[in-house]
Amino acid sequence: MFKVFGNAWKVPELRKRMLFTLLVIVVYRLGANILVPFIDHEAVNTMFQSEAVQGSVFGYFSMLAGDAFSNATLFALGVSPYITASIVIQLLTIAIPALERLAKSGPEGEAKISKITRYVTVALAIITSYGYYATLKSQGMVEKGWFQAIVIIACHTAGASLVMWIGERIDEKGIGNGISLILFANIISSIRQLFGRMIEILKMDFWGEFAGVLGALVMELAIITLVVFFSNSERRLAVQYAKRQVGRKMYGGANTFLPIRIMMGGVMPVIFASSIVSLPATLALIFNGGKFEAFVKQWFSSSSPVYVILMFILIIAFAYFYTAISFNTVEVANNLKKNGGTILGYRPGLPTAAYIKKVVNRTTLIGALFLAFMSIFPILMSWTGSTALSMLIYGGTSVIILVDVALETARDVESETTMRHYKGFLE
Repeated sequence: MFKVFGNAWKVPELRKRMLFTLLVIVVYRLGANILVPFIDHEAVNTMFQSEAVQGSVFGYFSMLAGDAFSNATLFALGVSPYITASIVIQLLTIAIPALERLAKSGPEGEAKISKITRYVTVALAIITSYGYYATLKSQGMVEKGWFQAIVIIACHTAGASLVMWIGERIDEKGIGNGISLILFANIISSIRQLFGRMIEILKMDFWGEFAGVLGALVMELAIITLVVFFSNSERRLAVQYAKRQVGRKMYGGANTFLPIRIMMGGVMPVIFASSIVSLPATLALIFNGGKFEAFVKQWFSSSSPVYVILMFILIIAFAYFYTAISFNTVEVANNLKKNGGTILGYRPGLPTAAYIKKVVNRTTLIGALFLAFMSIFPILMSWTGSTALSMLIYGGTSVIILVDVALETARDVESETTMRHYKGFLE
């Protein structure tokens, strides 16, 4: 990976784009530390240290936004509204024929889809900002008054819109996926808190917690290694192209393969499942007190067996769902048929599509089981009673996202470098 970035740095154009990306991320991190007025930031930070909040959807938002959400800063909402809006529009594109035709109409249609996504992002940002404000208000952490409410909601909505604009600028003038890199920077910023907690634990009881801290670090390295392995793993289907004559020249006749990635959906199933399974804890946090809160703490806390089982099932379900909407086996089979390609042993058309679908279902199951196990493994380790191992609950999912984004960015950089160093037949 470091060699890939080193080679890209030698190319003037790529070096300029990499510096632009780095500068934009630095500016973003500066904005993530601008405090929103009329909020008791110390009380908010203290609230987010509790286990009840960390097990809710607010803990999930805090992971995606770094320390900005737990400190109620300008960029507290982070990339969450834009990610949600993108998912909603992607689903509607499949369900609504008009949007589907618009998405397939070329660059002009894609531009209109992007414009609709921006409007939906702003609308979701307003709704989320109000929910964030209502939660803080119920805890007595904001100043009362309609003017204060408008300022707080407007600041967080503007911050989410600005994050969306920053991500699009990285896509346009930088390198890699802008939203993914912002998410990467947010998680990196929260890692220092994790190491700080480890140091505090060692200071309180060095010999008693040393084994737990060492075990937590070893497990994090093992998770990184496994994520890298599964992210790069793929099933290759042998494809043979028939020879065809055009004029006096003969084309085709080559043997290649069709790669089917094991983790085709990346970490999106984990993000979807985390947001859904943490909704009961979020409602209990908003409607503080009563039997409902006690019921949620008993059955839907992050250490509950019900939480673990739901998380496991939802990750597998969302893995199949995301693969189904992002990989069209019929379209792939038709493209092979149009170009004269066949998978050995299967006739072109529907038999090829059925075979590809069967392979995709099997590979998706392997990737989904891996993601599900890696997500619940830290929770299982926390049941050992070790304070250090319990911190893996909040670090396991973050590590999976970090590694996946880093690998995707490295692939983008490598493809850009290869494209600019391609030697033609005249050289």
